[in-house]
Amino acid sequence: MPKEADHLEGGGDKESKEERTQDASEETVRKRVRANTPSPHRGNTPQVSVEELMETARGVTNMALAHEIMVNHAFQVKPAELPEGSLERRVKEIVHKAYWDCLEAQLKEDPPTYGHAIKLLAEIRETLLSFLLPGHSRLRFHIEEVLDLPLIQQQTENGALDLSRLSQFIVGMMGSLCAPCRDEDVNKLKEITDIVPLLKAILSVLDLMKVDMLNFAISSIRPHLMQQSVEYERSKFQEFLEKQPNALDYTEKWLEDTVRCLREAAADGSSAASSDPPSLIPLNVHNQAYLRLLRWDHDSDLFPETVLMDQARFQEMQQEVEQLVLLSSVLLVVYTTTGEAISGLPGLMETLKNTVNVMLADMHTPSFSEQEALTTIGEKLCFELSQCLSQHGYSPFSADRKSSLMGQISATIQPDNAVRKLMGSRVQSYLLAALEFSQHKTPPPLPGGLVPVGRELKELAVRFSRLVNYNKLVFSPFYQKVLDKILSGGGSP
Repeated sequence: MPKEADHLEGGGDKESKEERTQDASEETVRKRVRANTPSPHRGNTPQVSVEELMETARGVTNMALAHEIMVNHAFQVKPAELPEGSLERRVKEIVHKAYWDCLEAQLKEDPPTYGHAIKLLAEIRETLLSFLLPGHSRLRFHIEEVLDLPLIQQQTENGALDLSRLSQFIVGMMGSLCAPCRDEDVNKLKEITDIVPLLKAILSVLDLMKVDMLNFAISSIRPHLMQQSVEYERSKFQEFLEKQPNALDYTEKWLEDTVRCLREAAADGSSAASSDPPSLIPLNVHNQAYLRLLRWDHDSDLFPETVLMDQARFQEMQQEVEQLVLLSSVLLVVYTTTGEAISGLPGLMETLKNTVNVMLADMHTPSFSEQEALTTIGEKLCFELSQCLSQHGYSPFSADRKSSLMGQISATIQPDNAVRKLMGSRVQSYLLAALEFSQHKTPPPLPGGLVPVGRELKELAVRFSRLVNYNKLVFSPFYQKVLDKILSGGGSP
């Protein structure tokens, strides 16, 4: 993996949101498996042994890892870090100190003893060779020639071993093989003169290079993994289902509730579904079910098992939707209230949008007060609009107009506010259209009023569609069985 691996550094900026989902997803799955949650449909929970339960948990964990690699394009393996002050960390530190103290004592003997050093060189040699690609025959020959273990053994017997020279060769080879993100670490090795600290630092950097190589391999083979990953996840879930027969109960309830909502909408003659059941074909039910995940009550409703590994992602998207709805609602109020005076003014929309975005940045934190934020937003927007109107020769805002605009902005806090409901409905319609258009390269047109948040909404729709389509690929056989039962009258929606 010589310098071709430049892209190992890519995706780092996305880690803050996406990669933290891996541990959360796996832990959520483990908890659900260990809890062996009673079925909402059945009264009895199957009895399983502790060994079977732990084996199932391990299988689900492996499935979660495979899933994370596929859906998180910024996924990277991280070096293992034991918790500070933990017993495991303390034991590791003691063992490592004893090893390096022993090596230093051997090298200070007269004559020096090289037993530990030769084993260490053999390990380093194999690690360097493991980094080579099939075409690196020249580098392979050079490493095997310099780190020739029988020759090194002979040199120790004759007192001719030059550990410093070999260490410098190793550092130079590491510089040729490392990813660009390790250049600084390798350069620091060149500043170490004492042999034992140098060998210790070499092993530490080699461990990091192993992680880099693994991430390089993951990024290289990801495009070829799709079909295998789908089959692997499906088979692992099937194994899980055989041991936990109630493992689809919350998925069934999720789909049943979706069918019930569609039937009620059709009966009411609402626009959410036509009066005759085209809305109940499986594809429509699937899409509507996934859309419901963006309105989920995560505090009271248990998440469907088939999307459990992505619960954190869906929750994050749900928060993005809520913020986009409120943002677009405020901007629509401003433009409908202020009228033609500000329409078409260059840069004004972006300025107003940035002002509102800053105030809503912490919208989903416990300390956030939506009422206070909307009041402040109203004051700031009135000030900016007054300045803008004055600069372009219009009369500034009167007290009545300011009061009216601030009142309408504050009113968007209500979930049943007409503007907020309208924007929420249009965002949902766009995301539903994105699912229906996901096989086409051309995205659906933006509904009216959403142009100011069009870029963010399109990016969200792409991520949402990719996640949903991958989930459909994996779990479509399970969904089909559940929906066949529900739509044929075997279910109880």
